[in-house]
Amino acid sequence: MNINILQSGEELGKAASRYAARLIRSQIRSRGEANIVVATGTSQIETLEHLVSEKFIDWPKVRMFHLDEYIGLPGDHPASFRRYLVERFIKPVENLMEVHFIRGDAPDPEKECERIGDVISQHTIDVALIGIGENGHIAFNDPPADFLTELPFIIVNLDERCRQQQVDEGWFKDIGEVPAQAISMSVSRIMRSCSIIASVPEKRKASAVKAAVEGPVTRECPASVLQLHRRCALFLDRDSESSLAE
Repeated sequence: MNINILQSGEELGKAASRYAARLIRSQIRSRGEANIVVATGTSQIETLEHLVSEKFIDWPKVRMFHLDEYIGLPGDHPASFRRYLVERFIKPVENLMEVHFIRGDAPDPEKECERIGDVISQHTIDVALIGIGENGHIAFNDPPADFLTELPFIIVNLDERCRQQQVDEGWFKDIGEVPAQAISMSVSRIMRSCSIIASVPEKRKASAVKAAVEGPVTRECPASVLQLHRRCALFLDRDSESSLAE
């Protein structure tokens, strides 16, 4: 795991986006296209804001996959991750080659997992942009996360701390509004990405960062599995790195 510590969330976003852009350009040069996974949430706002402003990325040669989505939430809901991605990523870059959303409001979530799983299984993910939750989750794989399943997308139950985080970040008015389940990219599928970029700002993530970086690899801190990835770059600010040993 390559750890990068920046002074602020804005600097973190700039550095993470520059690194992502470099990897995307490299894949386009070598293979003619690039496949990326894009995360959502407040931790990703700075990174995506700078990424869409990066120059010389041939976006029509980029295929985008969606990391996770609430079950039962329509795509136009203010907290929908599809809406987030449309507003903050897809519209600004305008002309991606392909966009593959998770349809959280699909009538049969299990069939939706199979559908999007079949699509992503046809591709190698070059760059996965992810975050780490306050409870140590990656995507919506809350603890104790399933490290063994080989399914690309799975239905997960969201724990109370995860759901409360969504309220505290302002996406929902109260925890009763937060869906109890989601469709999430599995841990094993995330780990199959060629490169992983984890953007993790803010003090409230400091304990999760410490467990992910310095603790054992355990299902109780799903992000700890990133220690095992050969090309994982972790971008922190001074607040999120504040609990790490000097």
